[in-house]
Amino acid sequence: MPPSPDLANRAVITGLGAVTPIGNTAPEFWANLVAGRSGAGPITAFDASRFDVRIAAEVKGFDPLDSMDRKMARRMSRFIHFAMAAAQEAVGDSGLDFSALTEDERDRAAVIVNTGGGGMEQVVQGTEMLLDRGPGQVSPFSIPALSGSMAAAQISMKYGITGPVMTQVAACASSVICFQDVLRLIRTGEIDLAIVGGTEAPILGVAVAALGNMGALSKRNDEPHRASRPFDLERDGFVIGEGGGVVVIESAQRALDRGATILCEVVGAAVTADAFHISAPEPTGRGAAMAMRRALAAAGMAPTDIDLIVAHGTSTPLNDVTETRAIRSVFGDAAGRVPITSPKSMVGHLIGGAGAISALAAICSIRDGIIPPTINLETPDPNCDLDYTPRVARRAPVGAAMINGFGFGGQNAVAIFRRFEE
Repeated sequence: MPPSPDLANRAVITGLGAVTPIGNTAPEFWANLVAGRSGAGPITAFDASRFDVRIAAEVKGFDPLDSMDRKMARRMSRFIHFAMAAAQEAVGDSGLDFSALTEDERDRAAVIVNTGGGGMEQVVQGTEMLLDRGPGQVSPFSIPALSGSMAAAQISMKYGITGPVMTQVAACASSVICFQDVLRLIRTGEIDLAIVGGTEAPILGVAVAALGNMGALSKRNDEPHRASRPFDLERDGFVIGEGGGVVVIESAQRALDRGATILCEVVGAAVTADAFHISAPEPTGRGAAMAMRRALAAAGMAPTDIDLIVAHGTSTPLNDVTETRAIRSVFGDAAGRVPITSPKSMVGHLIGGAGAISALAAICSIRDGIIPPTINLETPDPNCDLDYTPRVARRAPVGAAMINGFGFGGQNAVAIFRRFEE
C-alpha cells in the first residue's frame, strides 16, 4: 500500500490490556463489565476495622511474576506492576514484535502512561522502616519505585522504546489526557507507534482515611457491591479502586501496512480547567462542557455524531449532577437520546487509571456493539435525568464514543473514539 499522509496522521488502536477489580485481562474485564458484576468488597489490603470506610474495589488474584521476574517485582511498586502486566497483554494482543523493530522504529515509538499518585505505598513502607529500623535500612529502590514516571519508564526499557516517554499527573483526569498527547504526537508525525494508558494503586490506609474524612467515599460497608451507584438518588460517594489499562496505538498507515486488526481510532481530545476548587466541581459544569466541545471540534464532529458517553460518573453527589449539566449544555436536545454508562459502578474509581478503563469500555463498545450498564441505578436522581443505561447492558451500534475524566483541582479531560474507516 503506498504511503498516505492522511493515514500516517491517524491514530488507531490495535491492542488492549487490563488489570482491574473485575478481571485481570481485557476480555475478562469486558465480559464482567457487560454482565454488570461489581468488583467491590471488604478491604483486604490492610486492617480497616477501625475505619469509617471499610470497602474498596481491589484487584484479585494478580501475580506480578506473570509479567516480570521476582527481582524486578521487588523493586517496583504495585502501580508499576499493573502497568507492566497490562502493557504485556496489549502488546501481545496487537501482534507486535518489539524485538524486531529497527533503531529508527524504536526512536519513533512512545510510551505515555499516566497516574495520579504513583507509588504511594513506598512512602508508607519507607517511613515505617525508617522509624522501626533506622535510615540505613530504607531501600535505595524506594525513590524509583514511588516516582509516578516509572511505570512509563519501565515499559520503555522492557520494549526498547527510545522516543518520547511521558507521564502526566492530573488526578482523576490523568489517563484521559494520554490520548490527547498521543494524538498530537502522531498527527505531527513525531511518532507512529505508542504504548498508552493509566495505572493506580491507591488502596492504602492513609488514602482511605483521608478520602473518607473528606466525605468522598461511600460508607455502605455492609453492601459493598451496591455501594458505587452513579446518578442514583441514594449515592453517598465513590468506591476507591485499583488497577490499570493500556492500549497500543499506531498510525493507521503503519497498522494497515503490517495487516493489524484495527479496533477503532482516536479522533479528538481536549483538556480544560475549572479554576474553582481543590475538590468540588464548578457547579455549572462550564469547564467540563468546554472540554467536550473542544474534543468534538478537534474530531470534526457534532454532538449528534456521538453514540455513547462513558461518563466520569463517580457516584458522588456533586460530580454526577455537574456532569449531567455539562452534558446537557453540550448536547442540547440530543442529551436525552445518547446512552451514557459509568464503569465506576463496577470497578470503583481508579483515580489516575480511571480514564484508561473508560477508554477500554469505549473501544470494546465500538467493536462489539454493546453498551455496558450502570449498575445500582435503582432510584434515579431527579437532577440526573439522562439515559444512563441502568442495570442491564444494551445492544446498539456504536460508531463513536466520548469518554470523560474530571479530576480534583478542576482538571477536565475528554477523548473521542470512532470506528475506523479508511
